[in-house]
Parts: sequence; C-alpha cells; structure tokens
Amino acid sequence: MQIHLCKFLTAISIACMATSSAFAQDSTAPKVSVAAAFTKEVTDEQIFIGRGEAIDKLDVIARVSGFIDKIFINDGDLVKKGEQLFQVEADAYEATLEARNADLAQANANLDLTTVELKRKTELYRRQVGTQEDRDIAFANNQNAIAQVAMAKAAIKMAQLDVDYTQIYAPFDGRIGKSAVSVGQLVGPTSAPLINLVSITPIYVEFSLTEQQFVGILETHDISPNDLINAPKAPKVFVILPNGDELDEAGKVVFIDNRIDPTTGTIMVRAQFANNRNLILDGSFLNIRVQSVEPTKALIIPQASVQRDQRGSFVLVVGKQQTVEQRYITLGRQIETAVIVENGLQEGETVIVDGLQRVRPGVAVDPVLAGKAAGD
Repeated sequence: MQIHLCKFLTAISIACMATSSAFAQDSTAPKVSVAAAFTKEVTDEQIFIGRGEAIDKLDVIARVSGFIDKIFINDGDLVKKGEQLFQVEADAYEATLEARNADLAQANANLDLTTVELKRKTELYRRQVGTQEDRDIAFANNQNAIAQVAMAKAAIKMAQLDVDYTQIYAPFDGRIGKSAVSVGQLVGPTSAPLINLVSITPIYVEFSLTEQQFVGILETHDISPNDLINAPKAPKVFVILPNGDELDEAGKVVFIDNRIDPTTGTIMVRAQFANNRNLILDGSFLNIRVQSVEPTKALIIPQASVQRDQRGSFVLVVGKQQTVEQRYITLGRQIETAVIVENGLQEGETVIVDGLQRVRPGVAVDPVLAGKAAGD
C-alpha cells in the first residue's frame, strides 16, 4: 500500500513540474531581431527605359548611274569623314566633261569674234559709214555670245559634278554596315542603298517620361525644364547596359521635347554620351538612371523587415512597452538591402527584421539588436 502511495505522489510531482515548465515557456516573451529606422543622405535616382540613337546615320545612295568600278572598304569598317567608299565607272562622265570644256572654248571664240565685230560696227556707225541696224545686230550677236559662254560654264559645272559623284565618300566619321553591292553592279539614284553608315561617338540615348515622372523629377530636384539641359542643377544621367553593367561615364541631357505626345502621354528626353568604348549602339535598348546632383536625407529600414498584404506594405514595430504593433508604410526606392520609407515611420523607431513568424500584433517580445547575440 505504501509503495502504491509513493508511486502516486511521484506521478503527481512530475505532472506538476511539467505543467510549471510549460507555463514558464508560454510566459517567456519570444526573442526577435530588430533594427532602428535611421536617416541617411541618399542620392535620388530613377530608372527609365531608353534606346540608343546615332547622332548621324544615313543610307549611302549613288547620285549618278553607272557600274561599280571599285569598293574601298570592308563590311563593318570604321571610316573617317572624307574617306572614299566606292568608285562608280567614270569614263562616260569624264568624256562628257571634256565635251563641255570644248563647248566653252567654242563659245569663248565666238564671243571674241562678236566682240570684235561689235567694235567695228560701232566705229563705222560713229563715222556715219555704217547703219544703226548693223550696229544693233552686232550688239545682239555679242550678247548672245556672252550668254553662250555662261551656259557652257554651267554645263561644265554639271559635268564636273557628275564626275565628282562617281567618287562616293563618307560624309562623317562612323561605322559602315554590310555592303549591298558588288564590283560590276549597276547602280543609280533610284537603286537600293549601297551601304549604311552610322556615327558612333558621341551618341544619343532617348527615353520617354510620363507627365507624372517628368513633373516628379522637376519637383524632386527643385529645377525647371531648362535646368535639365547643361545647368549646374541638371541631374546626372547614366546608362545601364543590356548585360546589367553600368557604363562608367555620365551623360548629359541635351534636348527635351516641347510637348507631351497626346497618343502616349509621354515627353521625349535625349541625353548625349561620349561613348568612348563604343558600347552604346544605335537602336539598342538600355536602362537609364537619372541621378540628382545633391544628396537628400531619407528614412532607411532593412528590406527584410517589410511585409505585404492586400492593404499594402507594412512592418512590425516594437513599441515602448515591448509590444508588437503593425504599421503600414509608404515605400520609396530600394538601396541595396535597405529601402526608403516615405511615410508611416519615425526616425529611431525599431522594426522587427528576424523572427517575424513567431510574433503577431499586440504580443510582448524580447528585442535584440540585429547583428548582436542574445546575451550581448
């Protein structure tokens, strides 16, 4: 009987100890990692989608008809302004030029003859030996000869232009594309382009802003539209290449359209880059980062502290009584592993960054500064 009583008392004691331990665990506040919202100077920036646009580009077209005699370049070459690209067969045009020079010589000879005749007829008329009619005819013939000389000179200029047009040169520095013709091929003003030429350096990058974005940039940077172009307050413009790398040179805004496109609700902005490494290509799609010149102060919290539900973004704030409060916030842009808070938090307030799954609004917690051990 005593043995049974001892076993009963032992069981009751163990049960009481277990209940006490469970109660102690339930009453212990869960530990959470927290971080304080702090103010930091940040450089305001926005990202837009842009497209590379060569400053100069054209399809090279033959200005006279003829057969391609020579090709001086290879596909994809970099060429300088004034470098010859093609030679159209010039024999026929040179022969025409020689004929026009002969016409000029003939016209000059006729002019000399009519000039002498006019002087003679004029002198005879002065002596009252010749008639006024003869003098007038001589004068008209001389004027006609003068006109013939002028026409011959104009014809020489036209013939010389045709000869010059057989030599096709690059009108500006740039890179050529794939040639569309071969030696011996017949070309002319109405035929397809011979080749395409685009300038490489410098280069434009064009991007569009919505009305809200455009006004937002002006207000954020406290500038006027004119200040965006070559002004001390003009924001810096950077290019993010298609592979994600940022070009190590800043561009500058050189043009802003004078109206909002009513079909898209956007305004076109053009920035210019030196493009010294030739990494921006005509027609390429790029990301444009517009950065303010002077930094501004912003409230920062870790990105890990932010949660979202149907109402929006929120954080769990640890209040003065060490209890959890749910706080909805308005977020700005992300900065590495942190994010800007535009509204909803005050500097110094602590937010939970780790242990979010163990707490809920209203419960007490044991906050530990993020990055420190529990015993620190």
